[in-house]
Parts: sequence; C-alpha cells; structure tokens
Amino acid sequence: MDLFEAIQRRRSVRKYTNQIVPNEIIDAAIDAALLAPNSSNLQTWEFFWFDSQSSKRDELVKACLDQNAARTSQHLLVVVANPSLWKKHKSYLIEQFNKSSTPAIVYSYYNKLIPMLYGYCWLAPLRWILFNILGLFRPTTRKPWSRRDIAEISIKSSALAAENFMLAISAKGFDTCPMEGIDEHRIKKILKLKRSARVTMVISVGQRDPKGLWGERVRVPRDWVVKKI
Repeated sequence: MDLFEAIQRRRSVRKYTNQIVPNEIIDAAIDAALLAPNSSNLQTWEFFWFDSQSSKRDELVKACLDQNAARTSQHLLVVVANPSLWKKHKSYLIEQFNKSSTPAIVYSYYNKLIPMLYGYCWLAPLRWILFNILGLFRPTTRKPWSRRDIAEISIKSSALAAENFMLAISAKGFDTCPMEGIDEHRIKKILKLKRSARVTMVISVGQRDPKGLWGERVRVPRDWVVKKI
C-alpha cells in the first residue's frame, strides 16, 4: 500500500490475535525507523526488540502495566532516547565525512558547535545568558542550554523514528500500539540504561483483533487545530 493508505490504516490496537508476525517484518520496520529525520543526524536513539521468546518479555509486559496491548502482542519495541550517544556518533560521522568531499562548514559544525551544545555541562548557565542576549538583537535559537533541553531533543528524534516504525508495520498489514502508560523506572532497570536515557515509548506489534479497536477513529474538527497564516 502507499503511504497515505498506511497512515489511514494505522490505529492504536489494544488487543491482538495469535497470528505470528514474521521477524523479517520487524527488521524491515526498524530499518525504516533508522531512516527517520533527527537532530543534527546524531541519531541519539536505541531500539530494544522483544519477541515472544525473549527471556525478559514478561518483566517488560508487567512494566507496561500488564496492558492487553502488551500482553497479547507478538513483539514489543522499546524506543529509547539516549543523549549520551552524541559523542560516539559524532566521531563516527566525522570518519564517514573523511571518505568524501565534505564541506569545511560541516566539520566546523560537528567539531565546534556540537561539543559546545551537547558537552561541557558546566557551561549551561553561560549558554542560557549568551543565547538570550543574542536574542535581544536578532532571531536566534534559545536551546539547548541544559541537560533537559538535550534530552528533549533526543526524545523528539526518537519519536519521529517511532512513527516511521509504526507506519512501516501498517504498510505490511500488521498493527501497533504506542504505549506511554509504562513504568519507565522499571524498564530502565530491565534494559540497564544510563540515568540520562529516557524511554520514549513502548510499541506493541501484532495482528489486530476486532475487539482491539475502541470504536471508530475520532478527530477534533480540522479548523480547531489547523491555522493558515
């Protein structure tokens, strides 16, 4: 199906049938997730895939508050925002730039600006002052200046990847449910994540059971939220 059909088909499914979802489908959907746009192409995300045989699946289901969407699924994908990956990924990107004719401005961006924004946490108050003083005289970005801002950027990027994943699953004729009603603390313990990492969402995958849809799709009137300027 084309993209618009996949978008129309996608629903948050709360209960699945026992139909097996081949691993190849999940692999392809994860590859689609990895192609999502993200901040500065730093790709500060991680994806933890639990299939029906995963040894810690039951723990994860409990950490998802034992929801039907988790318990009846064939696969679970934990989407994680991990800002601490920025340094490793920056170095890799520079290695790849060295293999091609990359403009000097790109090297300057990754070697100077990215470390200033993502590293040197002790500079956070100075960054806040600098950005806001510059903003008095010309349009300028006011973030990131704190660890919280950096985490927010990473969460946004991982959410874009999650959408790619869900649409890819929909295009293959299967279904998903993004779950935010989770115990993030327990999930981080299961995955042994660093304190700075954030669980953006857990996505369940399966074949929809008719009882898994809670009625027809409802959206508020378009003109309530779409403003043409």
